[in-house]
Amino acid sequence: MVLMHSESRSALQGAAAGAEAASSAVGAARGVFEEQVRVRSKLYALLSWMLRASDLVLLVGAGWLVHWLRFGAAGLGADYAQAIGRGVLFALIVLSGTSLYRSWRGRRVASELLKLATLWLLMFGLMVLYAVVMKDGDHLSRVWWFGWFSLSLTAAMAMRIVVRGTADVLRSRGFDVRSAVVVGANHDAHRIVQTLQSQNWAGIRVHGWFSASVDSHAIESVPRLGDLSDLAAYVQRERIDQVWIALPMSAQHKIARILQELYHSTTNIKFVPDLFGMELLNHSVEQMAGLPVINLRDSPLEGNARIVKAIEDRVLAACILLLISPLLVLIGIAVKLSSPGPIIFRQLRHGIGGQPIEVWKFRSMYVHEERDGHVAQATRGDRRVTPLGAFLRRTSLDELPQFINVLQGTMSIVGPRPHALAHNEQYKELVGRYMQRHRVKPGITGWAQVNGLRGETDTLEKMAKRVEYDLYYLQNWSLAFDIKIIFYTVFTGFINHNAY
Repeated sequence: MVLMHSESRSALQGAAAGAEAASSAVGAARGVFEEQVRVRSKLYALLSWMLRASDLVLLVGAGWLVHWLRFGAAGLGADYAQAIGRGVLFALIVLSGTSLYRSWRGRRVASELLKLATLWLLMFGLMVLYAVVMKDGDHLSRVWWFGWFSLSLTAAMAMRIVVRGTADVLRSRGFDVRSAVVVGANHDAHRIVQTLQSQNWAGIRVHGWFSASVDSHAIESVPRLGDLSDLAAYVQRERIDQVWIALPMSAQHKIARILQELYHSTTNIKFVPDLFGMELLNHSVEQMAGLPVINLRDSPLEGNARIVKAIEDRVLAACILLLISPLLVLIGIAVKLSSPGPIIFRQLRHGIGGQPIEVWKFRSMYVHEERDGHVAQATRGDRRVTPLGAFLRRTSLDELPQFINVLQGTMSIVGPRPHALAHNEQYKELVGRYMQRHRVKPGITGWAQVNGLRGETDTLEKMAKRVEYDLYYLQNWSLAFDIKIIFYTVFTGFINHNAY
């Protein structure tokens, strides 16, 4: 009996020692992992500060170099030295408080360069505004201002391209690689694994996937590592950096369980909601009143984009109207002499938000009344169209008064073409997402029009194709895209065989 007690005591002591050793091993592993995280964080902080410092050095160096090239003097005058000094202060104010110096791992370099260019333009715009208001920049060379802006921005962009390129090469060769696992095996999970494997420059290596009992089928390119009960232990044992959750939004209890299982883990958890199958428009993530919100469908022109678009429309419309004012007078006289009736034809159409707006055109038809309020589209050889009107419609000159609509704020120069109210009522039930065109102001010209989709829409397929191009414009809007469409309109879009 004593021997048995003695053996039991020894066994218990051995088990306790083993558990203590295992706990020590786990604690040591966790300590190593946490130390790696701390070192990594310090390294990123160091790189961020180095990039901040390099931007300031490039800003000062570009200002000095342009001054030397412009005036042939190595020494800066007091006025230019003060301007460069103020530039450093504006850089600290504008650049430091933004997300420019965050980690851009996995994001395309074009996104970072666009962010940089936007902030750089804002910074120099504030500098110039300050100089004008304080009357402190009249004696500074405009050539120097422009050269300073261009050279410093180019140098800052080049620096980022070099840094990003170097980092991408190192990651593709196995340096600075993050480990990841995927939870779920649906379409989204397959897409995540495929994307991370094909874009090795992002430096994320997928170890495998965990089953969540709602999987549609297995992921064959990486191994199955277990189910949800195995996830936390694997993440801790293998020191996984990222957990990608690819589950449907209906599986809330499983997502909550994963978060609970990883409560004490320092791994990054990324949720990819099951949205790929939905028809989304300008989806994004933002905070509203401190709450995280996923925009499933949103207007593409909000905030700064709306301001840029409004400035673009007003400035271009005013300049164009000044240039074409003699032509407007001549066309107006010709319309008046061609047939009885008003010079301007006004028609109600849908504007932004589906609100009715009045669209102006030069009258191109004989005055007539539509039967039962039905709006019939113009067809080839339409007897309602005057001879002058046929020429105006074919060359799009009948639409020139719409630049006045742009100045009024009811239309844009570029956007989906406005359709008659009756046509909207007809097609919104027949063409998917038809009314999404009205999330922006209608335009005088658009992406559909420069691709030949003009004139009569006598088949449902033609209207569906036009809507497809309009929605592509909404999804991909940018100032450069607008300029591209205007360029195409000027050289290819005015005369079209489909316009009659």
